[in-house]
Amino acid sequence: MIKLVASDIDGTLLPEGTDQINPEIFPVIRKLKEKDILFAAASGRHYFGMSRLFAPVKDDMIFIAENGAYVNCRGYTMLDQVLDWKDIQDWIQEVRKIPGASFTMDTKEGFFTESQDPEFLDLVRKGYKSIIHVEEDVLVKERMVNKMAIYHKTDILKIADDMIQRWSDRMYCTLAGEIWLDFLNRDASKGNAIRSIQETLGISPEETMVFGDNFNDIKMFHSAKESYAVGNAVEAVKKEAKYVTDTNVNDGVLKVLKTLL
Repeated sequence: MIKLVASDIDGTLLPEGTDQINPEIFPVIRKLKEKDILFAAASGRHYFGMSRLFAPVKDDMIFIAENGAYVNCRGYTMLDQVLDWKDIQDWIQEVRKIPGASFTMDTKEGFFTESQDPEFLDLVRKGYKSIIHVEEDVLVKERMVNKMAIYHKTDILKIADDMIQRWSDRMYCTLAGEIWLDFLNRDASKGNAIRSIQETLGISPEETMVFGDNFNDIKMFHSAKESYAVGNAVEAVKKEAKYVTDTNVNDGVLKVLKTLL
């Protein structure tokens, strides 16, 4: 019997960088809870933006934010993994030199950036419903940081080929969409966050169902017996999943959940 359902957001529940969630998901989450099945949203998004997206049911679910570095349930922090400040300093010095790139420093207070790119700032504020602070130098003040992310509209795969190879010994690096490359504590991932929830609540992988579309979801697949890739997922991700459901825009996740109910 399934006791825990976890789903990625961008590219899985809705189009990347939007708030276009089907409101039918809200009563489904409540019905799952009535059947003692917990629903968790797992995303690279900030907790604040995720809680706004799921406002009608935010007290009926678990939030796996920052690609697994931060987990919260009804205001209670279940997991909180941060990056080393020296690693952050070195990373930002390097990312500043990448042409056309913007970055986010993800903290409890929201995102911090040095970018003045209006398209990037508009995406974060309106698309992801997140708070972002623009500073001339984000390194002036030391902060507790859950995640760093590079945004690039056209060359994220090229940047990933270079950055992942050189930074994987210091951080967990993962593609989080067509425009995002994420860097976390080496012990952080969506998969580890799922396992943390399972251990806390006494739920087994055999009682867990997950949904995803991109490389940062694969470790989550490894923590659940029932894994689904949506129809628009990256082909390599589909191969890692046990099943393939309909696309995000055709409510693939919602269709499976209704069947589960």
